[in-house]
Formats: sequence, C-alpha cells, structure tokens
Amino acid sequence: MTLEEKCSLLSGEGNFTTKGVKRLNVPPMFLSDGPHGVRKQAGAADHLGLNASLPATCFPTAASVANSWDPALGEEIGRYLGEECLAQRVNVLLGPGLNMKRSPLCGRNFEYFSEDPYLAGKMAASYIRGIQSKGISACPKHFAANNQEHLRMASDSVVDERTLREIYLTGFEIAVKESKPKCIMSSYNRINGVYASENAKLLQEILVDEWGFDGFVVTDWGGSNDHALSVAAGNHLEMPSTGGTSDLELIDAVRSGKLDEALLDRRVDEYLTVLMDTVIPEDTATAFDVEDHHAMARKAALSSAVLLRNEDNILPLKAGTAVAVIGDFAQTPRYQGAGSSMVNTTKLDSAMDAMQESGLQVVGYAAGFLRHGGEDQAKLDEAVALAKKAQVAVLYLGLDEIAESEGMDRAQMRLNDNQVKLLHAVAQVNSNVVVVFSGGAPVEMPWLEDCKALLHGYLSGQAGAGAVVDLLTGKVNPSGKLAETYPIRYEDTPAYRNFPGAERTTEYREGPFIGYRYYDTAGVPVRFPFGFGLSYTTFAYDQLEVSPTQVRFRITNTGERAGAEIAQVYVSSHGQVFHPVKELKGFTKIYLEAGQSQTVTIPLDDKAFRYFNVKTDRFEVEGGTYDILVGASAADIRLTGSVEVAGTGAPNPYEGLKLPSYESGKVSDVPDAEFAALLGRPIPQTKWDRTRLLDRNDTFAQLCYAKSWVGRLVYRILSGKKKKAEEAGKPDLNILFIYNMPFRGVAKMMGGAFDMAMADALLEIFNGHFFKGVGHLLGARSRMNKRMKAYREALANAGK
Repeated sequence: MTLEEKCSLLSGEGNFTTKGVKRLNVPPMFLSDGPHGVRKQAGAADHLGLNASLPATCFPTAASVANSWDPALGEEIGRYLGEECLAQRVNVLLGPGLNMKRSPLCGRNFEYFSEDPYLAGKMAASYIRGIQSKGISACPKHFAANNQEHLRMASDSVVDERTLREIYLTGFEIAVKESKPKCIMSSYNRINGVYASENAKLLQEILVDEWGFDGFVVTDWGGSNDHALSVAAGNHLEMPSTGGTSDLELIDAVRSGKLDEALLDRRVDEYLTVLMDTVIPEDTATAFDVEDHHAMARKAALSSAVLLRNEDNILPLKAGTAVAVIGDFAQTPRYQGAGSSMVNTTKLDSAMDAMQESGLQVVGYAAGFLRHGGEDQAKLDEAVALAKKAQVAVLYLGLDEIAESEGMDRAQMRLNDNQVKLLHAVAQVNSNVVVVFSGGAPVEMPWLEDCKALLHGYLSGQAGAGAVVDLLTGKVNPSGKLAETYPIRYEDTPAYRNFPGAERTTEYREGPFIGYRYYDTAGVPVRFPFGFGLSYTTFAYDQLEVSPTQVRFRITNTGERAGAEIAQVYVSSHGQVFHPVKELKGFTKIYLEAGQSQTVTIPLDDKAFRYFNVKTDRFEVEGGTYDILVGASAADIRLTGSVEVAGTGAPNPYEGLKLPSYESGKVSDVPDAEFAALLGRPIPQTKWDRTRLLDRNDTFAQLCYAKSWVGRLVYRILSGKKKKAEEAGKPDLNILFIYNMPFRGVAKMMGGAFDMAMADALLEIFNGHFFKGVGHLLGARSRMNKRMKAYREALANAGK
C-alpha cells in the first residue's frame, strides 16, 4: 500500500462508512448505532438520528436489561442484534454502553447498565458474545470515565487512579477479557488532562498490554483531537468522515517524523484484521423474522421489569377486575431514550390493546396530564371521574423524552408536578392505585404512599407494553431487581456537589464511593436499595458454605407461585486500606417452582478481594479476614460467612495521608486538600479564566466568553434554540451537539468543509480579530482545496 492508502483507511468515508482500497480488494466497513437495536439510516446518514433509519427491533435499553441480572438473556439479545446486523449489512454495532452511573442525572444513563462495574461488565460481556457469535463486531463504549453529557467533548474527568481502575475501568476489563470484543470506542472526554483517544496508558498499556485486547479502537463521532497523536497512542479509526483532511494530518505526521510509519503500519494491520474478519457474505439473508424478534423483545421486557411496591398484595390483578387506565404513557408509550440510539421499530405494542386482551374489564382511558408538563384541569378532572368508576386505577407515569437524551443531562430528579398532582387526586377517590412507571433513571418518590403498587418497566422496548400487562395480571411473575440505587432525594447522592462539571473539569471527589458503595458505607437512607425487587412469591436462603474461591448455598421457593430469584454475593473487607462496606462480587438468577429448593455455587474470581494500589501501580490483595455476604439485595443480607485470604504484602498506599472522608465513606463534601491528597497532585483549575482567549478545545457553549460580538451572537442563537426545544419537550439533538462541541469539531464533523487551519481562523474571528480571521479563513480554504486535489490524485494513481 502507498502511504496515502494506508492513511486513508484510518478515517471514515461517510458518517458511518469507512474507506476501502478498490485496487487491493479491501472493502469498506459499515458501523451502526444501536446498543438496543440497529439504527442504520436509509438515506443520508447523520450521527444524531435526525433522518429515518431502517426498521429494526427495539429491545429494552441496557438500563432495563441490567435489572434482569441475567447474562444468558443478554447473550440471547446479542444474538438477535447480530442477526439484524447481518440482514442490514452492518459490520460493527456500536454498543453496548457500559459507563458507570455516577449520578442519576446523566442524560444517557438509559444506555448504561449499572452503578456497579461487576454487574455492568458481566452484562456487557454477554451482549458482546451474542453479537459476535454472528460474525460481526460489537463495540463497547465509551472508554472511559464518560459520565456526563454536558460539555462531554471537552470536559476533563479528574479522577484518582484507584477509583479509575476499580470503578470506571473494571466493567470494560471484564467485557474485554471475557468476550474479546473486536472493537472498542474511545470516549470524548479527557482523563486527567489527556484525551481518551490520545491516552497511551489507557489504550496501550491497560487495554492491550494488560487486558489482551487485539481489535481496533474507533473514536466517538467527532471525538478526535489530534489524529496523529491518537494513532500513536492506540486509536485506529477516526469517525466520521473529515473529507480526507485527517488523512493529510497523518501523511504530514509520517513525513515530519511525528508518527513512525512502522507504527502506522501496525495500526493498519490491526484494523484490517477485524475488517476482513467481519466481511458479510453476499448470500446472507437480507431479512429477519420480525415476529420472532418481537417475541424476544417481549421476553427481555418480562425479565427486566421491577416490582417495587405491592401493598396488600394488590398485584397480580384478578381476571374481571374493573380497571381505569390513566396516563399519557399508556396511549403513547415511552419505551426508549433519545439520541443516536433511537430505533425505528418494526412494530409497537399498545398498553390499551394489551389491557383489552388481558381478561381485565377496562372501564375507560383518560390521558390525565400533559406529557411534557404544565397544567390541564380538564384532563385531570376526566381522569379522576374515570377512577371513581373502577376497582383499580392503573396510572402510567414516567419521564418524558426531554428528560433523558444524549447531549444533555437531567436538570433535577423529580417527576413532573402535573403527574404527581394527578396521582394524588386519583388516590383521593380510589384507594387501589397501581403505578406503571417508564424511565431510564431514578426519580424522587415522595408520592409513593399514594399508590399501593409500583411496577417499573424502565424503558422496555417495542414489546414492553404487552409485557407489563402480563406482569400486572400474574401471567408472568416479576423477577427483575434494581441495577442501581434509588435515593430519597438528589441531594443525598455522593456526586451532588460535583455533577456535572460546569466548565473545564469534572471532579470525581467521591472516589470509589458511588451508588450503594456510598449509601451503605456512609449510612445514608435510600428509597430502594441496589439489588431490590419484589416477587409474587417468597424465597429462603440457608446452608451457606464459603471458601476463598466460591460461595455455596441453598435457595428455596417458600411461596405458592413459581418464580425467579436473584441472589447476590458481596464481599466486605476489614483491612487497613479503606473500602466500601460491601462490594458486589457475584450473582446468580435461578427459576424455582413453588416449594422447590436448589443449591447454587457462585465462584469468587480474581476480582473478589483485590484493590488497586497506587504505590505499586497494580492490583493487590490485602491479607486477612473477609466477610462473605449473601443477600436478596444490598440491604437484605440473608447469610454471612467469613474467609481468610492470603495477601500480596503490598504497602498501604495511603499511610501517612489524612483522608477522613474516604476512611468513613462520607464523601459528599470532600475538602480540597483531601481530594488533592487522594489524587496525589494539585487539583486542576476548573473555572473559566476570563483573561484568556478561546482555543480549539473550548466549546460553542463557551462563546458567552467570546471577545467579539460575532461569537456572543452565535451563543445567543444556540442558547435560544436549545431553550425553545426544552420548553417544547422535544430535544433538538443537532443544537445540543453543536452547543457542547469544541471548535475543533467544525474540522471533524463537517465532512471536509473545514480543516483545522480553518477552524483556527474561525477562532480568530470569535476572539475579536474579525478581518484577520476572515482573511486566514479564505487562505486556509484555498490551501486545503489544493492539497485535497493532489491527495485524491495520489490515491487515484496508486499502483500505477
């Protein structure tokens, strides 16, 4: 291959396609969004899903399926996703997403599995195995420490090394080691000052050298900063197309000595290995069984819904029960999140249709509230009047589309006031209220006493409505358990004071104490604990046997119905190095008939007792006694044992440091000096320096600081459109993307209309040098056109 051909292979041809080399029979590759369904656009492709995509099955989102605690189910979903990729000629499916749920307000939490890296890693590995069993590649994302949408393309995640390794990398480690993904996506953000796509320690030392990854790394869309530095660090493919300008960056880097051509060759070889391994045969079927795949989506929804409340055993509803169906979400289901993961469904179940076919007596339907907030007294009155006519009022409540979307974080953790008001009004006239909830992340629930039952379907995919009715009527016994904690109020969360990072950085001051690790250690009460979920039957645990390598115990279904139980194994340390009071290290889901018992064995692997030691720069084990806790949730421990574990003899990395917040786990307000001690370095400046000029890694959101009126005008226009969309209840994904995009993004996301020199000229204009910037912009444009013409000629003449 010529230098031009090699460099061309490491950037996109279009929004989702890569370049091929026709003379050498190197085909292009197609990458598609779709953690929970394939989103291959039929016409002109765009990153944010503004254009229609081909019909595909919308499975429940990762936040939903994680509640199943069932890797076998995840692998089955993966196989179905893989089949649809083959049918649509997709070589790489961009998912699953397994970033940690650091805060309930991250706008993309619906795409992520859990607040726990062990559970997230096991579920992600199962998806990857299933997807790749069909001969295509999965692409776990976003690697790594990508936990907010606000300024996601420029923010610097300031996190200590131990927390990074134990919390934010362990899920990826499990996925890589246990499922061997052929591709992984680097995240937008910096990590401790270095962009993830340029982070050699992350992409080479950890991912490849330590974990054994042998695939290729693709940037998030527009996530490349310096393409040559990325390739050198271990990032292979830059997406989407930059019209060839990134290819020129690589060519210049090789010719100047910035990038060793031998290293370029290595990256091309690694990429080509996966490319050729995922070629889809020409005779592959171009259709899939829509009904079979829909049935699989329903199976996933049935296994993933969580019964959170069931006072007086009001559920399951008996045949013939007179029910009033209330709530806009019953008529127009909320079944997936907004953004690049949005799937164009093959079909969509209706709650009303499912109710009519369920054996229940439906006395009527009322919308009850305006979907996106605001008062409508007539709708409320209609719902209250209907509720009076029924034995049971079933209210479909939840988060609307604007609450959960790629590109923006949630502003607060409350349910819209109009829905709460409706619930309270209905409860005043009918004491038998059942709430069916839709949403991909926790909400505050001060209204819980107004309902007797709460069934949470999360975002349950295209077949979720029918699945929920099967659960309400007892056709299927609920078996899901929460993969994240539900705090009582947002102010109780550990990252409350540090989420999201508002300007240049986001500080992970809570350290490893996220989710239940924080609530249990600091003694903070919660609404629903991690791992919690009710059933229509009951389970007993006994006969515990523990060793350093496994946990063995018996579970008995002590109720009158068949059902599935999720048993969880936690480990608690008594050593000198601070730890959360308990950490999940194993789980199993088993199905038992009424009265049936089964003995289960859960292995304790190499992650059961380890911690990351920042002095030795590796995982170590502290010798001593560990408690083994077996429970139905993090707060419902049924059996306790202990084991003696041999240590590795490493020194205490925190000896001599004053870290009272971390030693107690009370990390909601960590002082500067203590966080700096944990980091082992000074805390980077997070606030905007008003004396400096904008640079290419600042974002359009920061044009409010621009020196020129042009920049401030652009800011007002973007902010106005963003606010208008939010008020309308429908996120404008294009505006959100631009708002959070760094200025370098105009050279990375506009298909070659701009190169980096032109982006720099645009910055000059924003920084107050209008005429100088315009002149540089025109000159840079002319030079780019000449260089691109010569580059295309070199590609056309290759091999001649």
